[in-house]
Amino acid sequence: MLKHFDHNRHHHRFLLRQVPPGAATALDVGCGDGAFARELAARGLRVTAVDRATEVTAAGVDFRRADAMVDDLGGPYDYVSAIASIHHMPLGPALARLRDVLAPGGVLAVLGVARERSAADWAFSLASVPLNLVARLVRDDPRGDAPVLRPALTLREIGAEADRVVPGARLRRHLFWRYSLIWRKAPPPVVTAG
Repeated sequence: MLKHFDHNRHHHRFLLRQVPPGAATALDVGCGDGAFARELAARGLRVTAVDRATEVTAAGVDFRRADAMVDDLGGPYDYVSAIASIHHMPLGPALARLRDVLAPGGVLAVLGVARERSAADWAFSLASVPLNLVARLVRDDPRGDAPVLRPALTLREIGAEADRVVPGARLRRHLFWRYSLIWRKAPPPVVTAG
């Protein structure tokens, strides 16, 4: 019998490795059921989690029903995550909005979905099919994936927009129909005496 398998949750460990050393605050955009926000809080971060559609509660997390594009997000934050949510927003303005709530030296970590177009896109998708089947046979996540809006942009288009808004971001394709975009805001200038 096939079980539920959450493609986003599969990448949580990768996203947690992107939290910068010494980080104290985090923002999770499009938090859904709050699973990743709780993982960040378990690491000792003060977490704000926002979602337009859900309201959840958890110790150590300030959950807010809010629209990340128009509502006050607070900040600045040492770490900002957006898991399978940024393709629900206009990409350039969304990246700019999240960039602007980062503290100097902070990290923006996006896990997203892109429209397949290139041979490499299709190869990764095809490689994910048997792995997805195996994962569903051995792993059970009673929640499974939330419904995903079909993405409008290809990985190449996402990369071009990222180069414009968050130059130097690392864009990487992952299995299970996901990509990551990791960007670190420049740290504050070092002031030397003299």
